Amino acid sequence: MKIYTRKGDTGETGLIGGTRVPKSALRVEACGEVDELSAVLGWIVTKLTDESIRQDLLQIQRDLFAVGAQLADPRSGSGTGPTGHVEQKPVPDPDRGAEKAGLTEGRVRELEGMIDRCDTALSPLRAFILPGGSEGGALFHLARAVCRRAERRMVALSLDEPLSPLLIPYMNRLSDLLFTLARAVNREAGVEEIPW
Repeated sequence: MKIYTRKGDTGETGLIGGTRVPKSALRVEACGEVDELSAVLGWIVTKLTDESIRQDLLQIQRDLFAVGAQLADPRSGSGTGPTGHVEQKPVPDPDRGAEKAGLTEGRVRELEGMIDRCDTALSPLRAFILPGGSEGGALFHLARAVCRRAERRMVALSLDEPLSPLLIPYMNRLSDLLFTLARAVNREAGVEEIPW
C-alpha cells in the first residue's frame, strides 16, 4: 500500500464511515490538533530519563489515538454534546478496532490521580508562572498549550455536532496534567519558576 493516494488532492479527506469533508472542517481541525499534541508528546518522550513518566506519556499517546479515532468517526457521538450524561459506547466494528478507540471515565480519573501524585511534591502555586524553565519544562508547557487548542477545537465542534461526553473532560484533565508535569520537571532540574 502506497503512502500517497491522491484522494486528498482536491482539498477533501475521508472520515471513518466514508463521508468526505473539506480538510478545513472543524472535525478534521480537531483531529489535526490531537495529532500535533501527540507529536509534541513524542518529542518529550525522547528527552525523558524518568521511565515512569515516559510510560505514562506513551499511554497518553495511545489515548490520543483513541480520541482521534472518535473525532474521525461522525457516528461516535452520543447526541448529548459536551455536557451530556449519556455514556458513549463505541460502535462495534472489528474491522476498525473499535475496542481500542474507547475512552472511559476511569481513564479520566487516572489522569486526576497522576496530577494529585505530582502535585503533592510541588510548592503551592500562589501566582501565574511564565511558561519555560528547563528544556523539559518548556516542552511540557508547549504540549499544554497545544492540548488547550485541541480542546477549544473540540468545544467548537461540539456546538455543531455531537461528541462523546468524555472527550472534552479528558483533554481538560490532560492539559492540567501537562502543566503539573512542567512544574515537576522544573523542580527536578532545580529550575525556579518565574512568576508573572
